Amino acid sequence: MKCKILITFALLILPNAYAQNLYTKDSVLNKAFTLAVNTLYKNSPDSLIKAGGTYGGEWTRDVSINAWNASTLLIPEKTKYSLWSVTENGRKTISHQYWDKIIWTIAAWDYYLKTADTAFLQQAYTTCKNTMEELELTAFDKNYNLFTGPSVFNDGIAGYEFPVFDPYIVSSFVLDHPSSKYIKCLSTNCVYFQSYNCLALMAQEFNDKANAKIYTAKAKKLKQSVRNNFYDKENNKLYYLIDNTGKIHKFQEGLGISFAVLFNIVDKKEARLLLEGVYRDKYGLPSIYPCFERFSADKPGRHNQIVWPFVNAFFAQACYKTGNTDVFLQEFFNLADLAVNKSDNCFYEIYNGNTGLQDGGWQQGYAWNSVHDQTWSATGFLRMVIYGLPGMDFTEQGIIFRPEGKVINETGFTKLEGLRYKNATLTIIKTGSGEKLSHIIVNGKKQSAKQAVNTLNGNTVIELVMK
Repeated sequence: MKCKILITFALLILPNAYAQNLYTKDSVLNKAFTLAVNTLYKNSPDSLIKAGGTYGGEWTRDVSINAWNASTLLIPEKTKYSLWSVTENGRKTISHQYWDKIIWTIAAWDYYLKTADTAFLQQAYTTCKNTMEELELTAFDKNYNLFTGPSVFNDGIAGYEFPVFDPYIVSSFVLDHPSSKYIKCLSTNCVYFQSYNCLALMAQEFNDKANAKIYTAKAKKLKQSVRNNFYDKENNKLYYLIDNTGKIHKFQEGLGISFAVLFNIVDKKEARLLLEGVYRDKYGLPSIYPCFERFSADKPGRHNQIVWPFVNAFFAQACYKTGNTDVFLQEFFNLADLAVNKSDNCFYEIYNGNTGLQDGGWQQGYAWNSVHDQTWSATGFLRMVIYGLPGMDFTEQGIIFRPEGKVINETGFTKLEGLRYKNATLTIIKTGSGEKLSHIIVNGKKQSAKQAVNTLNGNTVIELVMK
């Protein structure tokens, strides 16, 4: 009931709450979309996009992931302010927890692709360069050619097994367990790899050819190190981390696997085989699997075998990319159901994979809360919509549309409206009943299905003609 009251209040005070709309044949999907949009608006009543619920806006990873997921396409001005809010030293470097803060680089490049804000990118390029130089000096293990530190977003010790977890230390914060500073994790190194790629693209944008070449070479070298250290080609597995003793922890890390597929660290064939072997609970992909020894089905670890919806959003996109539309649809419908039906119209932070109920999990001997109105759970659902229904892919040339006929037919998708792209506000309409995209009509003008949509202004109608 609490969430319902808050949402109703948000609708009253936020005049833009209906600026974006989704039309499908499934009422739960439509309700989940509206709920997700309203959650984002509610958590950004001023200029800052907050993490949601009882959380503030100081988390670099939350700001970055929310921007990359969806907020750049809905509230670009607030997204820009929020991105700069998690930098320091006069915007010279990225701030907050060191091990995954470089994810800001990916969000910054994505922001530029969707807004064409060159002045932003010029300053962001310097910020990202300075931060990468700092991290190369302080968080890089030359013996492995990998970056050290915890896995992306897992700042709680419940995300790690012994010996990273020290049973004699009471604190739940991962860095209070000394061995965590020396580990190498899959997701974190995938983020560094993609950040090098984004830095190379930024350099090319400003004709900085020397640095573009350097960043491309570093990305290539890091990609090989990730494959050498985490990828088991024989068994089609990607493993979670290397601990301080050099031992590989052969757990399934949902976010790391998703990033490896989305960033092309594995090729198309490897990606398909990898995702086919991924374990999923009844209510979606668990963040890390299997259960650590100190946890159980009755007491799941807060960062272990439990569902964090934003992770599932990246996983769903990875499945979509590899043509596994069945799993994409399962995760898509599941997240809508979790928010609308099983949480009384509220996107929570964490869910129990076996019951589908909000569950903050266990850590250091007690149960934690699953925070209500979690922004990245909501924007994760919006990511599924944006990348999965019209099949949008944002490139330097513009938007490429790659809709999947099966996804469109099973959801009954017909229209998505109100996305802000560069100088335009988009309405995307699906017409026809076929399985493949025949062509695109932009404000009445026909163009090839393979041609990027760009140079748009004002209210723009994009028709995806399926035959």
